[in-house]
Amino acid sequence: MRSALSGPRSAALLALTLTIAGAGAVTAPPSAHASVTRTRLGSSSDVSRTSWNGPAFTFNGDGAVVPATANKAIAAITGGSGSIDVVVLADSAATGSSQTPECDVFMGLSGVNSCTTDVVTSAADGNSSQVNTDVRNAEFVYFAGGNQCVYASWKGTALQSSVQSVIAKGGGSGGGSAGHHINSAVVYDACTASTDSATALANPYDSSVTFTTGMFAWPNYSDTINDSHFVTRDRMGRTMAFVARAVKDGLTTSGKAWGVGVEQGGGSLFLDKNGLATLSGSDAYVVLGDHQPEQAVSGRPLTYSNFKIWHLTAGQTFDFKNRPTCGYYTRSVTNGSPDANLYSGTPITDCSGGGGGTGSAYTEAEPNDSTGTANVITGLTYPAAVTGSMKSTSDRDYYKLSLTAGQTATVACTIPSAYDADLYFMNASGSTLTRSVNDGKGAGESLGWTATSSGTFYADVEAYSGSGSATYSCTITKS
Repeated sequence: MRSALSGPRSAALLALTLTIAGAGAVTAPPSAHASVTRTRLGSSSDVSRTSWNGPAFTFNGDGAVVPATANKAIAAITGGSGSIDVVVLADSAATGSSQTPECDVFMGLSGVNSCTTDVVTSAADGNSSQVNTDVRNAEFVYFAGGNQCVYASWKGTALQSSVQSVIAKGGGSGGGSAGHHINSAVVYDACTASTDSATALANPYDSSVTFTTGMFAWPNYSDTINDSHFVTRDRMGRTMAFVARAVKDGLTTSGKAWGVGVEQGGGSLFLDKNGLATLSGSDAYVVLGDHQPEQAVSGRPLTYSNFKIWHLTAGQTFDFKNRPTCGYYTRSVTNGSPDANLYSGTPITDCSGGGGGTGSAYTEAEPNDSTGTANVITGLTYPAAVTGSMKSTSDRDYYKLSLTAGQTATVACTIPSAYDADLYFMNASGSTLTRSVNDGKGAGESLGWTATSSGTFYADVEAYSGSGSATYSCTITKS
């Protein structure tokens, strides 16, 4: 929704044919697109310049413009000299003392020549010649808070290309709340309803969890899913569900997904052309899912082990070009229930496995159908990724590992839809210590065990029904 500064815009404004709103402000709805309202503040002439120094981006936790990051974006785009033209795109009109709350802030900043607010309420108006001219002549486009489904509906219109052209020439883009959402690679579009954490974790395929891809692909910001009002509205859980869905459904290019949640009340990330994000104001979180979910199936609660979470406070940075492999804490979701203390944790500083904290990869080698023929994985670097398949309805795949006293092993397996497999954890004599036996083909399995004494242990993936060459994948961690 639009921020408190900029609630629903007055419908009466649409009836105006021309209004002079103070010095330098002209409001007029273009005749060819009656649902578009245009208000320009500042100079009536655009800046003329052949080159710019961006791109630069600002991603805000609520709809309000944050001067600290807006100033950084202006300086980055201009290179420290001259001024820019700004366009604010909004999906609804604003009430209150001002019909241009975002532009009011921009016009108070140094280095802004003009600021035009275009209220574009329909997908068809993404092809408005006036709106597209405004955007292409601008050096920074700010998406107001509102309804990101409307913004997503501009995909495939001229407006999508016009915004992309601003970035291509070295300008910038930004937004808050809904405007933050639309700037990520995978957009939670909320086109059916706005979901919450409890709903999304209980069923990550709920009808309220929908996405748009292919809208924007900003430099160094691939495979991201933005979320807003993050802590106040307790959105960590739903971001976890978004990340798991993106990985499961192949919505990203790397097989991984990064949720980027920014808190309201002044939280804002400034992303420079080298991919370095710097936080101003309230907290932000980066949530990485780097493996397939153990369970992400329509109608079932989410199970996902070891999301990697970076917690940023004011002044801290996150390098999206060279994404860090340390500094995160981990949290999991089991059958829709997230771990406690989602918003704080002790960062892991030893990420010797590299690549976002991943370790060795191992593919099963038959025969491994008993403890005596188990594949030995004691020498792997953890967390380790183990893959195999249920080659027959009686197949059992054993993996041998070691634990020290007090050490906890967590095993989380993604099972393909070709068969139903169960997971067991056994001691050195082959006695079952714990197990995971979820029903149904494709149902993931996960378990954990803390050793009371040092010794040898076995993880056993066992066919329950069905078989095939489709690969299961198990992530094994030690902590």
